[in-house]
Amino acid sequence: MRSILLIEDNNNILDNLVEYFGMEGFHVFSANTGKKGIELAIEFIPDLIICDHPMPGIDGHEVLRLLLDNTHTSEIPFIFCSTLSETCNKSEALKLGADDYIIKPFELDNLLHKAKNYMINGSKRQIYS
Repeated sequence: MRSILLIEDNNNILDNLVEYFGMEGFHVFSANTGKKGIELAIEFIPDLIICDHPMPGIDGHEVLRLLLDNTHTSEIPFIFCSTLSETCNKSEALKLGADDYIIKPFELDNLLHKAKNYMINGSKRQIYS
């Protein structure tokens, strides 16, 4: 069974995503903080991570940076879901090494399609220096 780690500080959104992906047949891990998300990623090595960007404490950029620095988690496909809709936010996230960047609100079917695609094809990230 494929697994997804969802990192989202809005509990309503997190609960909806956990339920949706669970109904789609995925094993779902969830965290409402960046710190907890990092811990779960290292412990369980999910097939995909979907992470909010602006969060209190450790934000999504820091989550991504720390996971990319860890040899056990550096190849996990990583999708940002964010309310930040400026082109520069998406560009910055992709330069940091995210595989994709989805702007909230989003269609669940679109997120599911992207999730399946990254789980099948893996990460194609290019990190720019």
